[in-house]
Amino acid sequence: MTQLPPWALVQQITFYVIAVTMIIGAICVVTLKNIFHCTLSLALVAMGAAGLYFMLDAEFLAVVQVLVYVGAVVTLIAFVVMLTQRVSGKEFKQSNEQKALSFFVSFVILGLFLWKLPNVAWKTSAPTNQLADIQTIGNALLTNYIFPFEIISVILLVALIGAIVLARREHK
Repeated sequence: MTQLPPWALVQQITFYVIAVTMIIGAICVVTLKNIFHCTLSLALVAMGAAGLYFMLDAEFLAVVQVLVYVGAVVTLIAFVVMLTQRVSGKEFKQSNEQKALSFFVSFVILGLFLWKLPNVAWKTSAPTNQLADIQTIGNALLTNYIFPFEIISVILLVALIGAIVLARREHK
């Protein structure tokens, strides 16, 4: 067995730390009773995914992951949780009466994946010199994909206005 260079060992340790953190966060998302804590665990999982993107030299995807999922989606979920608790006056607790069945199904699926994984023929492509940098992606977003880009911006604007209206609504 060949010995790994020091940077490869650090890279492996970093990967395993991020992977274990994501697994623990994902388990917390589905098992914690407090829905706000579940939201924070979801943010931890999204940050772990961004860390994996950084390790894969996909910095743009990592930044988009942090901005969109952690910065927008998880924050929006947290605001919704806090606003609905304030409006209704009740504190929501997450519960699941089918834990045993869900664990069984999860372990069966995991077993199938682990059983089939060694037999998968991984397709690889020849390396190309055409790497997509941020300028290429930005040009594509503002030329070829301008319509979906604007539709998403309008949807996010409507969601933001709706959140402001809900937050400012007075109790009667």
